[in-house]
Amino acid sequence: MFQNREEAGRRLAEKLRAYAGQEETIVLGVPRGGVVVAYEVAKALDLPLDVLVLRKLGVPWQEELAFGAIAPGGVRILDDETLEMLSLSAADIERVAAKEQIELDRRERTYRAGKPPLDLRGKTVILVDDGIATGASARAAIRALRAMGPQRIVLAVPVAPRTTADRLGADADEVVCEEMPETFYAIGQFYRDFLPVEDQEVIGLLVRATPQTPESAGRKT
Repeated sequence: MFQNREEAGRRLAEKLRAYAGQEETIVLGVPRGGVVVAYEVAKALDLPLDVLVLRKLGVPWQEELAFGAIAPGGVRILDDETLEMLSLSAADIERVAAKEQIELDRRERTYRAGKPPLDLRGKTVILVDDGIATGASARAAIRALRAMGPQRIVLAVPVAPRTTADRLGADADEVVCEEMPETFYAIGQFYRDFLPVEDQEVIGLLVRATPQTPESAGRKT
């Protein structure tokens, strides 16, 4: 369906043309893979780019299966249906959450590189990832963003199950999705090239994006 994340970002940008060049609008990519997609969106729409670090809470014996997610500000979202199905204990949940919190903090330090915290008050935020499966990470992200006071949150992804995208419409102000297949097993099945993205690639894309000052973040330059 998509050759790679770059192509997915360019196709997604076409669905977001109404936001091109808008003042007080910013694109936030979810590291790591989501930043590659977000970079293409921000470039096509002439908007600033930044990151929102999330961590999926994966089942200990099958980490790709998420039972929840965490986001900055102490936000934690748990998928009660998955937890009930798998009978995860409170100790299991806390063990995974503690491990992922360490990685979230590390990525925050690495990607933000001393930049001031995001100031999203009154802005339109376009939150971009390379795809959504269960929606737990997206719900955590939206909850974290709401606490920062943006005027509008647009969740934009290349691919997601239709049922998940519909549910997330109750959380975000707008959901933009390029493809919503009925049969969905994993995000990677919709990309020919879905190789892992490393920290240095994320950092490089952020450096290549238009530099922003605290006063101008979220405004076209």
